[in-house]
Amino acid sequence: MVRRVPIISQGDLLIAAVQEELSDSDIQEMQNQILLEVTRLAASKVILDVSLLDVIDSYGTRMLSDIAASVALRGAKIAIVGIRPEIAMAMVLLGLKLENVPTALNLDHGIAILRDGP
Repeated sequence: MVRRVPIISQGDLLIAAVQEELSDSDIQEMQNQILLEVTRLAASKVILDVSLLDVIDSYGTRMLSDIAASVALRGAKIAIVGIRPEIAMAMVLLGLKLENVPTALNLDHGIAILRDGP
């Protein structure tokens, strides 16, 4: 299977950058790949960059929460970065939430949150 989301390792940090709209099965595959890489590289921090996404539906939001929970169960911290303003507004209007998942404006802020705390 072709990896649709590149995952880059920088020391103990993994960066997964979503670069195109993903199907439900692509999101599940991304979750599996992130967990495999966290385990394989003993990563303690994960950044999930969604800045190029135009839409995040209820399933996508739930999967982002599930990814965060599964990464935490592997002993790593995660931050989701780059949620666009129009996506954030739509998520709020639809009642979609990322409970207990740190978010940040961009990659630099996400790294700072994971290194220094919120």
